Amino acid sequence: MTGAVLDRLRGGLIVSCQAYPGEPMRDPATMARIAHAVATGGAAAVRLQGPDDIRAAAPGLGVPVVGIWKDGDGDVVITPTLRHALAVAEAGAGIVAVDGTRRPRPDGRTLAATVAGLRERADVTIMADCGSIDDALAAQDAGVDVLATTLAGYTPERARGTGPDLELLDAMAGRCTLPVVAEGRFHTPAQAREALARGAWAVCVGTAITHPETITRRFRAAMVP
Repeated sequence: MTGAVLDRLRGGLIVSCQAYPGEPMRDPATMARIAHAVATGGAAAVRLQGPDDIRAAAPGLGVPVVGIWKDGDGDVVITPTLRHALAVAEAGAGIVAVDGTRRPRPDGRTLAATVAGLRERADVTIMADCGSIDDALAAQDAGVDVLATTLAGYTPERARGTGPDLELLDAMAGRCTLPVVAEGRFHTPAQAREALARGAWAVCVGTAITHPETITRRFRAAMVP
């Protein structure tokens, strides 16, 4: 299954469809409509947050779902435990993305133990959201299927710039044997194209496509003299 899923992602655009608590679009039915809209527009996959959104969007979507579950208020919040990962899989995600950093997890399991536990109970592709090259190498050793630059700039190991961390992408594409998804602060199609040219297997874009509040603020800021 994993090989077929990764083949579908190669060279493609993954679109993250998420809204934050309290925002007008924070509703599973709304997220499902957005997911179907971007799939119609050519997205190779969609990234969805939480079992409710995944259950609402997955039926009839026609492209793989990268599922996460953000929970907790500690350092590790992206699918932080095996329980979260299993719930994401059960909701209908064919790809389960988990925190791929080396930070302690709330349930005390290592990433390798989480991966092993998930594989025992679900036939899914496992993505590790990493923040550094050391994270990526450790996640690869832990047995995941695909790596992502999602957490670049969100851990102390790398500074957070205004755009994507292409230096980390270069390092991961050059030193890791697994496919690497470029994700985080992609604002333009040109940046996405450059990421593919630099070795990304696929590119994940969220805010620049699916977050109207942020898009509107950028236009307004550019219009102010």
